Amino acid sequence: MRDEGLFGPQTVTWQLHADPAMWVAGICSLYLQALHPRAVAAVVQNSRFRDDPLGRLMRTGNFVATTTYGTTTEAESAAERVRRVHRTLRATDPRTGAEIRLDDPDLLCWVHCAEVASFASVVRRAGFALTEAQLDRYFEEQRRAAALVGLDPAGVPGSSREMAVYFEQVRPELRRTDDSDLVYRFLHQPFAPWWLLPVNLGYLPLGHLAYSALPGWARKLHGRPAYPAALVAAGLCGFRAAGLAVPDQLRFRFPGDHVQRAVDRLGKTALPSIKTLAHL
Repeated sequence: MRDEGLFGPQTVTWQLHADPAMWVAGICSLYLQALHPRAVAAVVQNSRFRDDPLGRLMRTGNFVATTTYGTTTEAESAAERVRRVHRTLRATDPRTGAEIRLDDPDLLCWVHCAEVASFASVVRRAGFALTEAQLDRYFEEQRRAAALVGLDPAGVPGSSREMAVYFEQVRPELRRTDDSDLVYRFLHQPFAPWWLLPVNLGYLPLGHLAYSALPGWARKLHGRPAYPAALVAAGLCGFRAAGLAVPDQLRFRFPGDHVQRAVDRLGKTALPSIKTLAHL
């Protein structure tokens, strides 16, 4: 019996996570995550993202791709490594001095919800045709991903309504901090060496597009100007169109080959396709 992994081709997750707009969505999710003071403090105090920006982003992307397209064993092994790291690391709340555990369920739930809500929202706004029923199905499927990092799936939002309720409940805890400002600056200019200035300048429009794709309330908390709504819409759709113009043989192999390896394992019917999504 073939191993489709945790999701498989007949899930919304399989189709959505292969979309080119996920690149922008992933960056957008980091801006959103940074608004939780304890969550962002844990990242700033434990991560080497300023020293190894590409490595940090690639590790996050590889985890999502592995848990989506890898075998069950590969997904569970990747999750065990993440849980092991979370169990051992600690941080200090800059405001209260209290210890922060990285495996705190409240923080894990925040990161999960900020991530999947950003994925769905940004990719959808970029032109990925997702119905309300499919959106609910996506959030329900993502409870499996939440379980991987140690959360009780029953306590994680499993529909768009539940996700909206969750954000309403958590918003009083969110605010702009020195750490969120640090993340904002990093995501606009990730490379510190002066000789990489041209790379930063080339990346800047994408970084600010991802910021501008945040919900209005999140941009208000960050307190930074965004691109006009019309420019955001055009930018997201243009970025996605450019990505879709790349032949599948290249798009699903670089920078990681998770999708292609899944197709090699399961056959061509596993190739992500809008036609498949329409029948889900």
